[in-house]
Amino acid sequence: MSSTLVFAMLGVGAGLSLIVAGWLVRVRERDKSLAQILDLPYGERDVRVESLTETRSPIVNSTIDFAGQMVSQFDSKGSLKASLERARIPVKPGEFVVITACASLALAAFLYALTGAWVWVVLGLGLSPLFASVFVRRRIASRKRQFEEALPDALSLIASSLSAGHTFLRSIQMMCEESEPPLSEEFGRVVAETRLGDPLVDALGRMSERLQIRDLDWVVQAIRIQQTVGGRLADLLHTLADFIRARDEVRREVKVLTAEGRMSAWVLTALCPFMLLAVEFINPGYMDPMYRGWGLAVLLGTAGMVAMGASIIFKMTKIEV
Repeated sequence: MSSTLVFAMLGVGAGLSLIVAGWLVRVRERDKSLAQILDLPYGERDVRVESLTETRSPIVNSTIDFAGQMVSQFDSKGSLKASLERARIPVKPGEFVVITACASLALAAFLYALTGAWVWVVLGLGLSPLFASVFVRRRIASRKRQFEEALPDALSLIASSLSAGHTFLRSIQMMCEESEPPLSEEFGRVVAETRLGDPLVDALGRMSERLQIRDLDWVVQAIRIQQTVGGRLADLLHTLADFIRARDEVRREVKVLTAEGRMSAWVLTALCPFMLLAVEFINPGYMDPMYRGWGLAVLLGTAGMVAMGASIIFKMTKIEV
């Protein structure tokens, strides 16, 4: 393979990566500007609507619309949209599909320029959607973990505000002002829904369904029961905060005890593709017999056994508390 083709493939991959990165940065900056303007009083900072709306070429718009239609057909329940919302990724499902497709092409071009084998192109096209799915799931898991860690202190702060004489809604607003994301973002959305006329308990219930956190489910159910039968809400929240702290201590201890197994799974899983790519890069023609005939069957069988072993290890180290 000539050096010109290698540089051309690398240029294509780098160009697609820069386009995707620039697109994401522009979307994030637009959302931040819009949020800042919405928080200001009326008439303090008037801007034209066109400055905050999406201005894309017709080709890009048609591509995104087509991707959105395909997603709506194959994902009628809206799981992708719900996952993006839970992960707090400011893109639409169609945009996410287009970005993933561009990343797949960029990775395939990079692997082909590095190895010169079409097997790696197919592997790159197949791994990019998997990486995108893992990224969304890890983003959701990270936000859930941060929410769970901050929830006991938030409940204690709300309970202290209730004891000082504030209303439940005002206590949540004060807690949002003192907390960090994602806690302030989710409870701020609850406050915004109540301002639109929705009952506070129903808004909390939707937040619980959206985040899917067991501790939050218990908190919402306890608040719903208290609103029905009566009682001191401050004492109830203090009790729930202490209970959640105790469960969090047990959860952290279990996580420490299973850290070795999870690290072993990651190392053993990444070792095989890393060694294969290293051998292909050091001696390009050494692995050619494995890319045809029974060699492909051996590689696919090896990949399947590695994936099965990793899933077994992760399942063994996943202990619900």
